[in-house]
Amino acid sequence: MKTKPAIVAQRLTALREGVHLSQAKLATQFGIDQPAIFRYENALSFPPYDVLMQYADFFDVSLDYIFGRTDKPQGKLYEYQPKVIKDNKQMRELIEMCFDPNSPANAKLKETLLKMMEEQNK
Repeated sequence: MKTKPAIVAQRLTALREGVHLSQAKLATQFGIDQPAIFRYENALSFPPYDVLMQYADFFDVSLDYIFGRTDKPQGKLYEYQPKVIKDNKQMRELIEMCFDPNSPANAKLKETLLKMMEEQNK
């Protein structure tokens, strides 16, 4: 398994070479010196955040791709799925605060919500 600096170095090199751009031309484009590009691409030093962002923007790829978290240049696409609170006491307190106790549907709504939360925890 490659180390993170090696993966980043490999990705930075592949991105630059993929568009047939020299290290010197890329350095000029980014406003940094060519030896810095050499060091980043050979894992001799790790690029700072602003340089990584320049790579991502310039080559239109995600930082997930640069860091080797995915092989998709657009990055990982996430579907937000919040974790349910597993502490039933805390969950019940939250639900109690959310419903009007004077509402006739209160008990049924609370019961349904608690049941849904318990099913999701399984």
